[in-house]
Amino acid sequence: MSFLSVCDLSISLGDFCLDSVSLDIGRGDYVTVMGPTGAGKSILLECIIGFYRPDAGRVVLDGRDITDDPPETRHFGIVYQDYALLPHLSVFQNIEYGLKKVDRDKTRRAEKIRDMAAALHIGHLLERRPGTLSGGEQQRTALARSLVVEPRLMLMDEPLSALDPKTRYNLRELLRKVLKDRGITVVHVTHDLDDVWKLADKVAVIRRGRVVQYDTLRRVFNRPCNDFIAEFVGADRYRGTLISNNGDGLSVDIGGVRLRTSDAPGGNGCREAVVAIRPENVLISREAPARSEKHNIFAAQLEEVQHHGLFSLCVWEAGGTRMRSMQASSTICEMGLEPRQTCYLSIASANVKFAGNGSGVSEDG
Repeated sequence: MSFLSVCDLSISLGDFCLDSVSLDIGRGDYVTVMGPTGAGKSILLECIIGFYRPDAGRVVLDGRDITDDPPETRHFGIVYQDYALLPHLSVFQNIEYGLKKVDRDKTRRAEKIRDMAAALHIGHLLERRPGTLSGGEQQRTALARSLVVEPRLMLMDEPLSALDPKTRYNLRELLRKVLKDRGITVVHVTHDLDDVWKLADKVAVIRRGRVVQYDTLRRVFNRPCNDFIAEFVGADRYRGTLISNNGDGLSVDIGGVRLRTSDAPGGNGCREAVVAIRPENVLISREAPARSEKHNIFAAQLEEVQHHGLFSLCVWEAGGTRMRSMQASSTICEMGLEPRQTCYLSIASANVKFAGNGSGVSEDG
C-alpha cells in the first residue's frame, strides 16, 4: 500500500484548474515534481498540505483519508524558496518555533535542536539572527526547523533556487544524506534538472494542471512518453521503423540511419517505433572507431555548436536526420570542431531506448 496517495485531485482557482491529479508515493520515496511555470506544481503541494481544499478527489496518508484535516494536524514539514524565517528570533529559536507545539520538554527540545543543527552544519550559528546569515545558512535553518519536528512528510517548493551554484551543490549533497538517513518521504517541486538527477527516486511531470508522466527517474529521463517531456528533460525522440536483424536483436531505421538496440519494444506488434536517446550518450570522434556489435557508429556532419557554460550541445546531420550530442566545452575546443566538419558518432545499443506513451512505474532503465 502507498504511504501517500493523491487520488483524482481537482481544484479550480480562477483561470487555473488542477485536473484529476493522481500520485502514489511509497514510504521513504523522494519524488520531484517538474513542469513549466504555471503548470500547477505549487498548488498541488498546497493541496497536499491542506492550504486548499480540493473540489474533488482525496489525499490519503498511510491508509487514512486526510482530505478534510486542517494543515496543523497533518504533521507535515514545508520549506519554501524564501526561507520564511522570523528575523527577530535567533537560529535556535527559529528551529524551536514549531517544536514547542509537539514537545513541551525544554531540555529534550534543546538536545533535538543541537542534533539537527549539527547534521545540517549550522551548530555554530545557533545564537545568530537570520539577517546575519548567508542564503545557504538561512535555507539550512529553514530545513532544520521543518525536520526537527520529525514530519511524516516533507514538502519543498523550489528550496534551492535562490542559492548560488556552489551553495546549491553543497546543500543538495547534504539534503540527500539528511533526508535519506531519516527515511523521510519527500515531495519536492523544482525546475532544476540537477536537483532531479541528484535527489529523486521518482519524477512527476505536470503540464496545464495534469500529470503527463509519473515514473522512476531513469524511465522519465530515458523514456519520455511524448515530445513535450523529452524536450523538458533534455532527451531526443525519433520516430522510425523496426527492423529485425535476422533473429539477432532489433534495429530502428530513423530517416535512413539504422540504430541497433538491445532494448525490448513492448508487445503491440507494430513496426512503427519511437526511440529516445540522451545527448550525453552520443559520443564523437574525428577518426572512425573500431566497429562493435554493441555500438552504433556512423558518420555525421556538424551543423551547429550551442555553448552552455561547461557543456556544449552539438547538432549533427546524418542521412537527413538531425541528432544532438553533449560534450564538455573544453573537449569541443580541443577537437577544434567547426560547422560542416564530418565526424563519427557512436551510440551504445543499450542507450537506444523505446519510448512509448505508458506512465506506469517500472524499475528498469
